[in-house]
Amino acid sequence: MNNVRTIHSPLPAPLFRDCPDCCFTGWSQRARLSANEFRSFDDQIEHRRPKKKHEFVHRAGTALVSLYVINSGFLKASINDNNGHEQITGFFMPGDLVGMEAIATGKHQCNTTALEDSSLCGIVFASLEQLSREIPSLQRDFNQTLGAEINRDHGMMVLLGAMRAEERVAMFLLNLSRRFAIRGRSGTCFHLPMTRQEIGNYLGLTLETISRALSHLGDLGLIVTRGKDIEIRDAARLQEVVQH
Repeated sequence: MNNVRTIHSPLPAPLFRDCPDCCFTGWSQRARLSANEFRSFDDQIEHRRPKKKHEFVHRAGTALVSLYVINSGFLKASINDNNGHEQITGFFMPGDLVGMEAIATGKHQCNTTALEDSSLCGIVFASLEQLSREIPSLQRDFNQTLGAEINRDHGMMVLLGAMRAEERVAMFLLNLSRRFAIRGRSGTCFHLPMTRQEIGNYLGLTLETISRALSHLGDLGLIVTRGKDIEIRDAARLQEVVQH
């Protein structure tokens, strides 16, 4: 008997019954799930879980239960030092998978909170593991997602350790621009839900330094800031700032 799994054509998106905009749709597309596999996948997903601004998705030290993908909104990840001071370690936007840092130990290493009202879809990690054993293509796509996350974190670590203040701010904006563009959104005009102080916390800079850097980039004609809205006017020259 032939045990080779039949390769099916990818299903058109969106197809999730309860959440047509679910960002897990991309997984089903890339994994080329059959109709039965897709239904099995959909049955394990908790769709449209709302999170209010400042609400926790999970807290540091709690056990890993579910992984979440962001459909709308923005989240931040942070840790607290022994004195209770917050250090922001990352920002998550629509399409990002949240909670992967807990896979190695089974416990979340950071607090993850909503920067604005957000909508998430989640899957119990044990269910994802079971599905991945049954559907190898789903496992491959999950591994690729993990790899992309590791590469992105590594790039930001290099940024924080080797760049001057203005270079860090320019790279931060270019990084967000690329991430928005990959998701089919505008990479030149976008809204930042985080405060200037939160950006500074993440980049290891003071609020005053962030404000000066943004003003200088604006004076150079590279960006335009309108409150929390950013317009990148000259991405090539902004990249030159990073490579200076």
